[in-house]
Amino acid sequence: MCVYSCSKKMAYQKVNADQRAPGHSQYLDNDDLQATALDLEWDMEKELEEPGFDQFRLDRAENQNLENSETADLNLDSIQPATSPKGRFQRLQEESEYVTRYTRSAPKSNPCNFCRLSKMLCTAIILFIFGILIGYYAHKNCPSNATSSGTLDLQLYQEILKTIQAEDIKNSFRNLIQLYKSEDDVEISKKIKTHWTSLGLEDVQFVNYSVLLSLPGPSPSSVTLSSSGQCFHPNGQPCSEEARKHGSQDLLYPYAAYSAKGTLEGEVIDVGYGKADDLKRIKKMKNTTNQIALLKLGKLPLLYKLSLLEKAGFGGVLLYIDPCDLPKTTNLSYDTFMVSLNPGGDPSTPGYPSVDGSFRQNRSDLTSLLVQPISASLVAKLISSPQDRTKNGVCSPLELPNNEERIVNMQVQTVTKFKTVTNVVGYLKGLTSPDRYVIVGSHHHTAYSYNGQEWASSTAIITAFIRALMLRVKRGWRPDRTIVFCSWGGTTFGNIGSYEWGEEFKKVLQRNVVAYVSLHSPIRGNSSLYSVSSPSLQQLVAEKSNFNCSRRAHCPGTNVSSVQIRGDADYFINHLGVPTVQFAYEDIKALESPSFLSEALFLKRATKIEEMDPFFNLHETITKLSGEVILQIANEPVLPFNALDIALEVQNNLKGDQLNPHQLLALASRLRESAQVFQSDEMRPANDPKERAPIRVRMLNDILQDMEKSFLVQQVPPGFYRNILYHVDEKTSQFSILLEASEHCKSLPSNETLQEALSEVLNSINSAQVYFKAGLDVFENVLVGKN
Repeated sequence: MCVYSCSKKMAYQKVNADQRAPGHSQYLDNDDLQATALDLEWDMEKELEEPGFDQFRLDRAENQNLENSETADLNLDSIQPATSPKGRFQRLQEESEYVTRYTRSAPKSNPCNFCRLSKMLCTAIILFIFGILIGYYAHKNCPSNATSSGTLDLQLYQEILKTIQAEDIKNSFRNLIQLYKSEDDVEISKKIKTHWTSLGLEDVQFVNYSVLLSLPGPSPSSVTLSSSGQCFHPNGQPCSEEARKHGSQDLLYPYAAYSAKGTLEGEVIDVGYGKADDLKRIKKMKNTTNQIALLKLGKLPLLYKLSLLEKAGFGGVLLYIDPCDLPKTTNLSYDTFMVSLNPGGDPSTPGYPSVDGSFRQNRSDLTSLLVQPISASLVAKLISSPQDRTKNGVCSPLELPNNEERIVNMQVQTVTKFKTVTNVVGYLKGLTSPDRYVIVGSHHHTAYSYNGQEWASSTAIITAFIRALMLRVKRGWRPDRTIVFCSWGGTTFGNIGSYEWGEEFKKVLQRNVVAYVSLHSPIRGNSSLYSVSSPSLQQLVAEKSNFNCSRRAHCPGTNVSSVQIRGDADYFINHLGVPTVQFAYEDIKALESPSFLSEALFLKRATKIEEMDPFFNLHETITKLSGEVILQIANEPVLPFNALDIALEVQNNLKGDQLNPHQLLALASRLRESAQVFQSDEMRPANDPKERAPIRVRMLNDILQDMEKSFLVQQVPPGFYRNILYHVDEKTSQFSILLEASEHCKSLPSNETLQEALSEVLNSINSAQVYFKAGLDVFENVLVGKN
């Protein structure tokens, strides 16, 4: 039995090996496949008759010559050896008629009948026992030759994940935070690489890039009231030598990376959240040229709001977070923060990697504005307002009175230097589809950036999963697809490490990456599990989240959405169109706050993380949830993506919007029809092992992994995602670029901007519909070829 089952497994993998053979396309034509199937049938018959079957190796398949055949139907279940599946030796015992036929061939009167019969029975018993031994050892050795059948059941997933323990994650976290005081990130990178290698991860390597970083200046920035001459540091402390001595780091690090630097004196104009309507109203009332905007963080991407202020003629920006936008339990009135004005990657090499010999552009400032983050306490001093603005439980937002004028002098000091950013990348090579990658990304501390600690949570979680995974790999198992583990450097400066790596390997990644699992900032609170995923993965994520909730008391409703997120997933979502997943814990009240407050990077202490999750149970949950999704994507024969969900998401984005022309709605309807046919005719049959043919599964997966690429648009407002399937926030369900264009048109005489945005959306939907239609045509042609 084992010999036969092993032979069938070998045959399955032999077909796959042929598909990966050098010099051959991943899509072999049907005649070649049939020739392979016929050769396999002959080989299997032969191997069952030869004692050396257990020494069968996949490398033999790579040298096998393919020949033409008139038959075009490859069905592994139909490939049967000529000999009995039970084997010769088991048949002697299990088929009594077989023995009877031969024992009755001699007459009863023969005195030697009994002796002959005894000899035959003894021989049969010996051969039977010998056959069992061969079968046992062949079965024992089967996994070493082909350790994955392509599908792991839930029991095996849980076997891998049950070794993940909160105590191990806590120890790893504490060890990591002891290293952040290093003056560069080399020590941390070396620690991660050494640890991953010791766990058994293959080919762990450093990937270094020399990039342009924007760092704090030699002395703190300041804001001075012209009327009184009072000078303040960004945290609200008066300028003094004592303040400089006792809080040097805290005074230096509140800055905007890649801001313009210098000195500017002007009137402070309160622009609220910096929306287009607010600026239109303000420009009618005041001259904004070279003035200083008092801007609240949140509700819209910071880069977008700065672009509007730049167009309005402002010269500087004082950026802050209104305490009313924060949960009542959070008091950040005196806390300062850092922001990055870098949309992504090394500013000196926009759109191409920072490898040796690359041309370096002079782009030390990414905006003409002087931007300075300040604390809410300093804002209260500038507008002469009491710091406690809560009365009867109602918070009053910070506002500068319209009839009052404030002239200030702001001084911004930053420096730019070329520094080395290091990525740590390790591989676990897949067994049957090593050219398909599931990328798992965390990030580590980068020198000269703020001393926050969520990077330690991120790194501890990815390390815990690697540890659990490699324990199983050492026992002979491997995932079907390659898993790539990445710890990115330079994240706080604008996801520099991930962008440069993505740009360097863009051609390979476009073709081979099937999914990205983000572990960026996994613990932001402790009350609600917050999940973000591509539309095609929302069903899988909701399923895992619900299962986790069923095991926990007082678990809130599942919250899965497709919204813009911070972190290194940015490049994979917006430039490669890769389906993405991220699990994190948040405070429920924080989820009710305006979006994009997370763009502020506060100087968190290590104890803050441990206060939110003292026993690291939340860390363990995030590790197991992310790990199960990784395992399923890496091992399921058919990728667990839902094509129909993308079409439904598109239709939902167009609901209730009067701006959408009839053509857009009609295209969305056709997209849904094509996706429904694709899902019912191709995906459902492929999930049935009896109907699963390797070449068809491979073709299907290639279509599934590229579905989102149709929704990448070329031109979007600064800070908006190029992948239009993602919303700006959870409060809006329309396409973000259409919302922005309609708001923008209110201040313009023509609607040209809106028409351009509509055209982008229409072309994306049409491209997706054509893509699904072409996929259906390919499968139809294959069926016609078989007939």
